[in-house]
Amino acid sequence: MTMPDPKGLFQINVSGPMPIYAQLERAIKLAVTTETLRVGDQLPTVRQLAVELRINANTVAKVYAELERVGILETKRGVGTFVRLHPGEIGTARDRQAELSALTDRFLAEAGMLGFTFDQVLGYLTGERKEEKR
Repeated sequence: MTMPDPKGLFQINVSGPMPIYAQLERAIKLAVTTETLRVGDQLPTVRQLAVELRINANTVAKVYAELERVGILETKRGVGTFVRLHPGEIGTARDRQAELSALTDRFLAEAGMLGFTFDQVLGYLTGERKEEKR
């Protein structure tokens, strides 16, 4: 069962295998990366987002704190939580390369578990890039 927030920015699958906090963290990062949320945009309060997504407020607080720790979000006391940086602006080139390598490994492993070969995955990604450039 997927429960989107009213703005449709974040989707959490409470019955999925991925922990809820990981889903929310990924959803926020995706919104920032795709510029659905831009630098300076305000996020809902912890309580508000927890109610909207029907999840524990401690989970939202944990995600906000982690994203603040890595520099993506910034909390201003009494004002709110805001997007501080685009994820691509954080970390060194070596850190980013390590993240990309780990992401690629996870992606290929999941694709393999679904029965896709490396060539099928590569063909699909290459086709998507061609579509993106049009």
